[in-house]
Amino acid sequence: MEKIVWDDRFKIGVEVVDRAHAKLFRITNKLYEIAQDASTNQAAYKEGIKYLEAYSMTHFSEEEAYMRSIRYNGYADHKRLHDNFRNKTLISLKKDLELSGYSMSAVQRFVGIMGSWLTEHIMLEDQAIVGKAVRQKKRDQSSQIDIISRTVNRAVQDVLRAETKLVSTEYKGQNIGNGYYCCQYYDMGGGVWLQLLLGVEDILFLRGIEKIPSIRKREMTERDILHVFEQLFQKMGRLFKVETEPEFGMDNLLSKDGFRKEFMKGCPCSLLFGTRSGAIVFCYRSWKGKKKM
Repeated sequence: MEKIVWDDRFKIGVEVVDRAHAKLFRITNKLYEIAQDASTNQAAYKEGIKYLEAYSMTHFSEEEAYMRSIRYNGYADHKRLHDNFRNKTLISLKKDLELSGYSMSAVQRFVGIMGSWLTEHIMLEDQAIVGKAVRQKKRDQSSQIDIISRTVNRAVQDVLRAETKLVSTEYKGQNIGNGYYCCQYYDMGGGVWLQLLLGVEDILFLRGIEKIPSIRKREMTERDILHVFEQLFQKMGRLFKVETEPEFGMDNLLSKDGFRKEFMKGCPCSLLFGTRSGAIVFCYRSWKGKKKM
């Protein structure tokens, strides 16, 4: 998670909009600062997040009024993005905070997602209002995401004994705290390859392992970590109708930097889930050609 820096490239040339965007940057960065302080209490987090949410809603109303005043032809789609953020993304983020008891890592995730959403929305959607960018029309993936969410939830329930809640459908690589990371490749036939990436926050992973009879009475080993991930991938691989399970070994385990390097190759589906114990990242990408390691 990094601070977001306001500069001229974010300006669209409409004073009421630019002024609000600059203030949203300042509020988000203030939350960033308190999220770095381990001594910050829950009340401070709640107050800061409440203020950010309230000001965001005020800004949406002002921006929508401006779009109506100039009869912007992308108004309906733009307003739908605001509504989805307010009614889905924010609600999911707040649930994640509540499930975690406003843990530092959950607050950092909240701020990271807010910062990513805000900068991307300004550069792609708000700039389009004044003709500085081409308006983005994204394919509706809601039914696909719903199926993936149910599959991930079943796998995590079966293996880690935790229930997941979808927090964000546009995970951008934000830090989930200390965790365990893994990937798996699948040969889908016809030269098509699939890669699944998983990241599990350490407190969730460790609490899940404690519930596995064969492991909980001894010290966890790297083989145990691999075994848990193998079970998760076996269940999640069914989502893509994988018939033959590929080999699974120590090379599948990733460091945090290794996970980020794989993620930065581009994943069309990148989801962040929350549980009472911690966060989970699920991503996948596919391509045609040779297996890429």
